[in-house]
Amino acid sequence: MESGHFYFFNDDYFIDFPDDNLMKNKETINGQVHGRPSFYAFQDPKTLLYWMIPISSQLPKFKKLYNEKTANGKPCDTIVFGDLLGHEKAFLIQNMCPILPKYIDNEYIDARINIPAKINGALEKYIIQKAKKILALVRHGNAFLIKPDVLKIEKELLDSIMI
Repeated sequence: MESGHFYFFNDDYFIDFPDDNLMKNKETINGQVHGRPSFYAFQDPKTLLYWMIPISSQLPKFKKLYNEKTANGKPCDTIVFGDLLGHEKAFLIQNMCPILPKYIDNEYIDARINIPAKINGALEKYIIQKAKKILALVRHGNAFLIKPDVLKIEKELLDSIMI
């Protein structure tokens, strides 16, 4: 795994960490099963775990939510919009979760040029800055900022590698 790349989870993650607030694997679209959502990876230097931020193409849904959160003039650090492979996506920091490489099914590859999908450096820096800010707030008692129980998952993952 590499920070800055996009990945798909294998089903074992959802079996080992049953949390209704995790974005589930393999949506069905028009009757076809797809390896979605994909997740943007960054590594936490404190724990060495990777944190995964799901992306979504459901822009109207997440723009509405973003606008609701910012309506009173406060910033929204839990949703970021940006370009991936020429398409605008919502980066859902509010749904990020920790992971170990053993739970990765495969990497998101840009099929046009057969290399890993990437975002530009400025967007990457912005997303990681916001994600680290939210993660720090969650670790200081603001668990409501991220929907899944990420501290529980993080503890279980760290315990599993200490065995």
